[in-house]
Amino acid sequence: MAKRDYYEVLGVGKNATDAEIKSAYRKLAKECHPDLHPNDKNAEERFKELNEANEVLSDPEKRKRYDQFGFDGPQMGGGADGFDFSGFGGMGGFESIFDTFFGGGMGARRAGPAQGNDVQHRVTVTFEEAAFGCEKTVDFYRNEVCDSCNGTGAKPGTQPQTCPTCKGSGQVRAGGGFMVTVRTCPTCRGEGRIIREKCASCGGTGRARRKRSLKVRIPAGIQDGVSLLKRGEGEPGLRGGPPGDLYITVRVLPHKLFQRDGNDILLEMPISITQAALGADIDVPTLEKPVKQRIPEGTQSGTEFRIRGQGIPSIKNGVKGDLILKVHVEVPRKLNEKQKELLRQFDQSMGGREYEGRKTFAEKIKEIFNN
Repeated sequence: MAKRDYYEVLGVGKNATDAEIKSAYRKLAKECHPDLHPNDKNAEERFKELNEANEVLSDPEKRKRYDQFGFDGPQMGGGADGFDFSGFGGMGGFESIFDTFFGGGMGARRAGPAQGNDVQHRVTVTFEEAAFGCEKTVDFYRNEVCDSCNGTGAKPGTQPQTCPTCKGSGQVRAGGGFMVTVRTCPTCRGEGRIIREKCASCGGTGRARRKRSLKVRIPAGIQDGVSLLKRGEGEPGLRGGPPGDLYITVRVLPHKLFQRDGNDILLEMPISITQAALGADIDVPTLEKPVKQRIPEGTQSGTEFRIRGQGIPSIKNGVKGDLILKVHVEVPRKLNEKQKELLRQFDQSMGGREYEGRKTFAEKIKEIFNN
């Protein structure tokens, strides 16, 4: 089969820059790498063709000789089909290519350092504690290095042994010649060692469950469901890796009087007919101490009043929200006869103008039925 022009193989023009050649090679080699097309001879040949073209065109001197003399130029050959494999360092070179494209080798690698697992925990605080902030002692569990075997997983007095299958490498190779496959050792699962006698305390895992306590500051203004992050307080890392983190999710208990709306708090409060009609100064409970609020005469049920600065501080800047007071006029029940008679006399004394809402409603009914 006749050789194809190297520029044609890479799909670039003869005036292509080094960057264009590199980009074209990376794209095409990724598409037809033999590991992505097992048992496909065409892909293997195509990959060899691409590497041969790239070997020449990415080298300024070789490219110059190729442009001048073609395939017959001096020192263009070397290796099968005139392609010099020395630049790839044998099989390790192809593994480097695969590392470049896919972020990993052609097969398994022995497990390296790994970050420890994160730990999740939940802490419960009252409405007031969330509003003002507090300090809590958090008790949580995490897997730590076993004290009995010092993390080896082996019975005290014994040591793990080098895996006889992979000789400690954590991987096994198969095949030969141009293509070699590498996979995780099935005997040791990539650890490179095996445990003949397991530690009774940890069952061979090298880890044991331990209870830990940690003082945590709950910031003022925190909301229900927010998680606090304590870096490095999770489980220890593996094989020298960094520890995981501790995530503490805050649950805020409901309040008997207040509800939260952002940094504002909402309060619904009953008032009497007399207070609503004549007006009054009432004591309004807040998170700290009662404050006075003026109820104007003629206040209707459902009217809202905003009391500034009596809400919850912002977790960002500490500025407090407001207290939104919503009043409900409560109608008295279980009146005695004297009270009922007084109300009848009071109602008979009304001329109608005192009830604006009822007057407007009556006018609307009259307008509807007169049309």
